[in-house]
Amino acid sequence: DALPICLTREDVMRLFDIIGRLKKQGKAIIYISHFIEEVKKISDRVTVLRDGKVAGSSDTADISTEKIIAMMVGRQVEQLYPRSSRKAGETVLEVQNLSGADKLQSASMALRRGEVLGIAGLVGAGRTELLRSIFGLDPVQEGKIRIGVYAGPASPMRRWGQGTGMVSEDRKVEGLALGLSIADNMTLSTMPFIVRPARQDRDCEVLIRQLSVRCRNPRQRVIDLSGGNQQKVALARLLHHKVDVLLLDEPTRGIDVGSKAQIYKVIDELACKDKAILIVSSYLPELLGVCDRIAVMCRGKLGPTRQIGETNEHKLMLEATGQETST
Repeated sequence: DALPICLTREDVMRLFDIIGRLKKQGKAIIYISHFIEEVKKISDRVTVLRDGKVAGSSDTADISTEKIIAMMVGRQVEQLYPRSSRKAGETVLEVQNLSGADKLQSASMALRRGEVLGIAGLVGAGRTELLRSIFGLDPVQEGKIRIGVYAGPASPMRRWGQGTGMVSEDRKVEGLALGLSIADNMTLSTMPFIVRPARQDRDCEVLIRQLSVRCRNPRQRVIDLSGGNQQKVALARLLHHKVDVLLLDEPTRGIDVGSKAQIYKVIDELACKDKAILIVSSYLPELLGVCDRIAVMCRGKLGPTRQIGETNEHKLMLEATGQETST
């Protein structure tokens, strides 16, 4: 379950063109993807696997997206992107003219309680560097960061203490201790000097049920879980720590639709509980589905935020490629 390579939109179109040419040459092609719109765009027939077994097959023209999702999840998903009534409150994270040592050139934004703010942009635009600079993983050259009453750059340990947590885009290298148990991973940021396994397991069983983590018990090693369940464990650590600000970098990359639906549900629930959530994602339907506002990063510079009703995939792509400037 290796972390997939993230292709740009242009790379995907080039790949589709190559597949189309191979098809005309009489080649038989099997295309595997978590992105249903890609499968529907390029395939003639669709087969869905769930838990190692065929859940169903159909001609692509005869099956809806909702039916594909239902076969993948094993149940009817009424709403992939749930959106409860949210009310944005006070500003808890503010960034002004932030620049870093690498791709991040200039970013200004404000994140409020009870809202989900998305950061769109092409791969390499500086989105990840923005989150890493806020969390203290990358150095800050210029600019200001304020989280609650705390101002200025800080180490990741201090950020945890300030009520801020981050889920890395690379769960296997940075996000999880793969050789440790589910319980140890969920409680790493709050682990006391003396660990009481029984209490640790009780706390983790609550999170396992909340996030529908498929596992034998809290003592199972994280490395033995699927990618989707590993990602749930990484998110569960933030829930266990009870952070107020969640920085989520590609939170659903490379995981199944069922796990995505569960993570979207948790994000919606957290926003309704006055948590502030900042999401970086390369998947525009995801951002448009779960966020209240979106800002676009282009060549290291973050544009102004837009309400969801003011934008769409086309506008976001124009801005991400530098062909349109938000006003």
